[in-house]
Amino acid sequence: MDAPGTWLFPGRRAGQPFRPDHLSALLNKVGVPTAAARGAAIRQQLLEMPAPVVADALGYHDKTTTRLRSETGGTWSRYAPGDHARSPAGWTPRGTGDS
Repeated sequence: MDAPGTWLFPGRRAGQPFRPDHLSALLNKVGVPTAAARGAAIRQQLLEMPAPVVADALGYHDKTTTRLRSETGGTWSRYAPGDHARSPAGWTPRGTGDS
């Protein structure tokens, strides 16, 4: 069981957080436009990360994030999705002493 006060936005039920729709309604009631804030947050992420990464992280379609990136003026146009943990054959990282 969680200690009292561990939720940033505690809900009405003991030990449960606010439901997202309830929190959104409360924020809208006090003048915070949640839809606009969400859109602004996504666009900011697209300026900092490639569209496919943002799409995967947030559950968006990659065409949607690519369109939003174009609208925001993002420059991640040459991102190659896939497994970047492997090095290409014959590739040696810089600074390994091979000169």
